[in-house]
Amino acid sequence: MNLTLAWLDQVKEAIIEPDLPIIDPHHHFWDRSTTSWYRSKRYLLDELLADTGSGHNIKATVYIECRSMWRPDGPVALRPVGETEFVNGLSAMSASGLYGETRAAAAIVGFADLTLGADVKPVLEAHVAAGGGRFRGIRHSASWDASDAIRNGQSNPSQHILMEDRFREGLAQLAPLGLSFEAWFYHHTLPDFIDLAGAFPETTFVLNHCAGPLGIGPYAGHRDAVFEQWQAHMAELAQHQNVNVKLGGLQMDVNGFAWHERDQPPGSEELAEATAPYYRHCIEHYGASRCMFESNFPVDNLSCSYPVLWNAFKRIASACSDSEKTALFHDTAARVYRIDA
Repeated sequence: MNLTLAWLDQVKEAIIEPDLPIIDPHHHFWDRSTTSWYRSKRYLLDELLADTGSGHNIKATVYIECRSMWRPDGPVALRPVGETEFVNGLSAMSASGLYGETRAAAAIVGFADLTLGADVKPVLEAHVAAGGGRFRGIRHSASWDASDAIRNGQSNPSQHILMEDRFREGLAQLAPLGLSFEAWFYHHTLPDFIDLAGAFPETTFVLNHCAGPLGIGPYAGHRDAVFEQWQAHMAELAQHQNVNVKLGGLQMDVNGFAWHERDQPPGSEELAEATAPYYRHCIEHYGASRCMFESNFPVDNLSCSYPVLWNAFKRIASACSDSEKTALFHDTAARVYRIDA
């Protein structure tokens, strides 16, 4: 497998609808990554702006936690606040205008251990204080699978963490502080999430990566069966009006498309054809006002470049009305993350 960035440059495309305003609601920052399957070992402000400046009209972005730059010492529960401090510094750099018009990390989502129960409240307050007015919510991964072939979340979640009393006690602290919950798990956890969303109607939920339909390990060769199960659960979840869905993240290796194993990356037409059934199902059931396209970069550059990915999204949305496009690419993210850009 070729993990050089030059691999991505083999596919160049003209930008589709270059003037369409976009808020990219999901990306990460890190430095000196030792993760073997990441194509980018360093992804900071310069790298992000090289991607956002590659032709699409990216107005602003949202940073999502990835265990980057935690405090090295002090109370364990407060160490993740270091990530918010780090990202807020990059946000302030971008907001100065010296780096162009894109407002990088205009909103920040961090990590706090919700299994602390009510004791997580001081951690949340510390994040808000460190975020300089940009902190919007918490992601506590629930990505778990029994197979050794599939990565579990860095927080080492239990199989049914979303159902645990202490976790829910912690999650209950979010809404009173005006914070949302960013949900990341694999498709078979959807029943637990449906229960969670119904139990907390006042909490804003953002479902990452279309609920991670798996395609490797024991799920390899069973894409149709996984899709059928996923489709039914996603339709049921849509009844909860407090749930928003990020359309993206399907270029990861766990989804099983295996584009990263090829000699040349896919173009936007191929990406659109493969992923459109997932995204269009979400748009049909949640409406454009609760869906938003996301890059998940630099994780998803495992399979394609930033301009090619957004071209694929635009191909998928080509049949949508102008107002639907505005929501999918900009307004839903602006509403959920309270971004004025």
